[in-house]
Amino acid sequence: MAELHAAAQQRISAGAVLHHPPRDYAPYRSSLLRHPRQPLVAVGGDPDAVELHGPVFGVTDVTALDADLTRQHLGEPLGERITVSGRVLDRDGRPVRGQLVEIWQANASGRYAHQRDQHPAPLDPNFTGVGRCLTDDEGRYHFTTIKPGAYPWRNHLNAWRPAHIHFSLFGTAFTQRLVTQMYFPNDPLFRHDPIFNSIPDDRARQRLIADYQHDLSSPEWSLGYTWDIVLDGPSATWIEEGR
Repeated sequence: MAELHAAAQQRISAGAVLHHPPRDYAPYRSSLLRHPRQPLVAVGGDPDAVELHGPVFGVTDVTALDADLTRQHLGEPLGERITVSGRVLDRDGRPVRGQLVEIWQANASGRYAHQRDQHPAPLDPNFTGVGRCLTDDEGRYHFTTIKPGAYPWRNHLNAWRPAHIHFSLFGTAFTQRLVTQMYFPNDPLFRHDPIFNSIPDDRARQRLIADYQHDLSSPEWSLGYTWDIVLDGPSATWIEEGR
């Protein structure tokens, strides 16, 4: 990864813009198997017809309970309660209003409530790890959740993912979806993680790390983190699908 970073930095110094990783980034082994190798296929006929066959946003309207992942079950989830808030902005810093923001994450032990996650860490019966909300008139989203734990994955020997929360943003249709990840400050696993390090530009990597905000913390309740998402432009947030 260090050699790839050095090569990327030389290109950046020469004027190249490398906010997004190559789709075949070798240290992230799954990208070698999953990245597209064929050109995009144009949808013929009525492009709106795609929406009739795709997933929908949910079976009910978005409610306040959806944004508080600590109140979705009968008991209190285990772990460090946190508040995560920020704004969704366009390239000119204008708020993006009324956008659906979804999150999913591991629990405090680093375990997802998913049948494919067989990490030998305990599940939490009071934490599913999924939430959603709509941005307000200032483009702001707001979640209450539990700080996720790190977890092992089989990308390489002794591979552990830094604590992170997955974010999904929708435009006006399901095909207008962006997916990214938010990380926590000062994580010692950053330098070992191929997904985080697949982003060539260090400034772009730093934009994925939330800021701790003491004023957002609630006394005897939760710690506060802020993280803005910029959809386009030179300060854009890294998106998993790339450009």
